[in-house]
Amino acid sequence: MASPPQQKLGAQAAPTQRSRVVYDTYILGPGDSLQIELLDIPELSGVFAIGPDGTLYLPRVRALYVEGLTVEELRLFLTQQFRAYVRSPQIYIRPMGYRPVRIYVGGEVRRPGYYTLSGVQAIDADQSSSEAQQDVATGSTALGQGTTTTRSSITGGSSSSTLFPTVFDAIRTAQGITPFSDLSQVQVTRRQPLSSGGGRIRAKLNFLSLITDGDESQNIRLFDGDVVSVGKSPVVLREQLLKAGQTNLSPQFIQVYVSGRVKTPGGVTMPQGSTLTQAISLAGGMQLLKGKVEFVRFTREGEIDRRLFSYSPGAASGSPTNPILMAGDIIRVQDSALSAAVGVLNELTGPFVGVYSVYSLFRP
Repeated sequence: MASPPQQKLGAQAAPTQRSRVVYDTYILGPGDSLQIELLDIPELSGVFAIGPDGTLYLPRVRALYVEGLTVEELRLFLTQQFRAYVRSPQIYIRPMGYRPVRIYVGGEVRRPGYYTLSGVQAIDADQSSSEAQQDVATGSTALGQGTTTTRSSITGGSSSSTLFPTVFDAIRTAQGITPFSDLSQVQVTRRQPLSSGGGRIRAKLNFLSLITDGDESQNIRLFDGDVVSVGKSPVVLREQLLKAGQTNLSPQFIQVYVSGRVKTPGGVTMPQGSTLTQAISLAGGMQLLKGKVEFVRFTREGEIDRRLFSYSPGAASGSPTNPILMAGDIIRVQDSALSAAVGVLNELTGPFVGVYSVYSLFRP
């Protein structure tokens, strides 16, 4: 028997599916605010915020520790708590304000580290917080109790429709990508609610399809505690770098430094994906008497990539003698044997010329 067709993203849900929203993915924490309604009991209803210690203070039941629960888990928990005061309590909960999320961005980005991202801070009365949710991770591994599942999911949505922080926002906040970033290998790791077994799940994303084809399904929403990791390519991906430079994912320009036998030495601001020969051209080109080119790059591993080679204006982009540049690269055009000899001669004769000039001032 053929399986029923899956509902397409953005299609209208059936009325029975829309009659009730189940919040089973978002994990509550300090800073979230919730609208809690006990049916027909307005004095116990209202908008309440989770405090810094993870507790929710409510009438009658007082302080309850709710950090780490989903909204649906909280509803069941409050139903049990209010049974001591209300017969058959019917509780409805809706998030009204979301806390900023703190995530870690690692892998091949320009500046890995922890970042705090903010999205929508308050939800209007007619806006549902479950908008545009979608399942984008299949075949991922759950890290909990040493078990592995064949299918897990991270639910998210596009930044354009939910206005919550997404993978795009995370990479951009980490100052974008490098020439070695592989956007087809982006991974998001997320902790699961306790009701789903706890532990962590992973989603592997082909984020490159977002900037090439506009595939928003790969730009999932981020939750507090998520870890975003960008893969590294062994070779420079110039076409990807140029494509990313056309968006606001990475800074449009980088700055490198050109010194030595060039006409205008100093800092040079260039577009992403530029090469060494283009940097030398922007520095006014080489002077007549020139030697070899010295290229220096400080890698993220704490090492120095230093190359010394003869200048070749026609070298292919990305070749060892014409590398794709990164911010902070240093290019130095050395002296030739003749220019070095002239320089030494000037240093030797300079003092004598000065002494002779002084002597000529005082000569009768």
